[in-house]
Amino acid sequence: MKTYGQILLVAIPAFLLLVLLEMGYAYLKEKKVLRTNDIISSLLSGVTNITKDVLGLSIVIYSYSWMVHHWALMHTEASWLTYVIAFIVLDFSGYCVHRIQHEYNFFWNGHLVHHSSEEFNLACALRQSISGFANIFVIFLLPAALLGVPEKVIAIVAPLHLFAQFWYHTTFIKKMGWLEHIIVTPSLHRVHHAINPEYLDKNYSQIFIFWDKWFGTYQEEIPGKPPVYGITRPVQTWNPVKINFQHVWLLIKDVWRAKSWKDKCRIWLMPTGWRPADVAEKYPVHKIADVYHFEKYDPPLSTGAKAWLWVQLAVLLFFICFLFGNIAAIGSPGIFYYGLFIFLFVYALAELMDGHKYAWIWEGLKLSCGGWILYIGSDWFMLKDFLPYGWLLISGYFLLSFIITAILNHQLLNRRKQLF
Repeated sequence: MKTYGQILLVAIPAFLLLVLLEMGYAYLKEKKVLRTNDIISSLLSGVTNITKDVLGLSIVIYSYSWMVHHWALMHTEASWLTYVIAFIVLDFSGYCVHRIQHEYNFFWNGHLVHHSSEEFNLACALRQSISGFANIFVIFLLPAALLGVPEKVIAIVAPLHLFAQFWYHTTFIKKMGWLEHIIVTPSLHRVHHAINPEYLDKNYSQIFIFWDKWFGTYQEEIPGKPPVYGITRPVQTWNPVKINFQHVWLLIKDVWRAKSWKDKCRIWLMPTGWRPADVAEKYPVHKIADVYHFEKYDPPLSTGAKAWLWVQLAVLLFFICFLFGNIAAIGSPGIFYYGLFIFLFVYALAELMDGHKYAWIWEGLKLSCGGWILYIGSDWFMLKDFLPYGWLLISGYFLLSFIITAILNHQLLNRRKQLF
């Protein structure tokens, strides 16, 4: 947990810098403004994901380490070839897991958030799930475990494999010639994120594209068929917490409403999007009929609100980096109080972006949680070790944030009423 937090202290600024550079390039070179609410929603999703991971909020049913110790048929020394084998095994495992997530109702819930953006940019890569509390897919690393690939090799290769999937979430890199036949490129991954009928459920590969070619899920970008992004049942919110549980909540309601016990049981492992016929007829769900003609989700934001969102994001990243940099010193249960504060921060900010009338209440809950932490510790954890009067700055921020959020919430609601 501490090591992962230290890695993220480097990764977070690097990813944010690349996102900002892409925004700058879009504006300067193509006069295209990437939407603030979409970018920040993606970044908020990344924050919730890494916070959940660092806090260890998941159930380990079995681990790669356990499989190696119990099932290894041989023991392999850590050499350059071992790392290559581990990378390939991880990539094949990624293809299998990715395909399962797309093709089965229950598992789609853990991946939907990554596809929820109606844009395609580097920030979109950071939209990752918090709804998976038990990782059952470690089983796909069984070939490496049977070969006795050391767990330290997997521990090094896995983050590299994950971070290597960041760069191809962009529209600004066109086709890449012969590389299109070897690796996943931006063009091939644009196809994967598209909801065009020609592109649905294609290109599951993560690094090497040949898995799709071998298993019949390969599709190139077609001239004259520009990819349209998002999901066919749009989420209609910027709130990553809501997005993470939206699909499974629909499944739960469908199970309750279905008359047939067979439907109640099989809905979980039916193809993604399947609903019992009686439920679908009585309780229809909005689905995009024409992918080339639909209105993207875009609640109005004033220039002041956009500026405030960026200020809030900067403050949030300060809190995140402070947690990751001092996680061992904060310890338990402090890190879980901190985690609750982070989730309230994200929820309150996302509700403001959505223009919901109770956004100020969520901001009040954030203020209460933060104030309680300050009260019981007479400090923001050990901030005074670095900044003697830092707690005063934190207190002032909480009050200012509540006041500005309440004002902006009122203004955005009035603006929305005028428009609609």
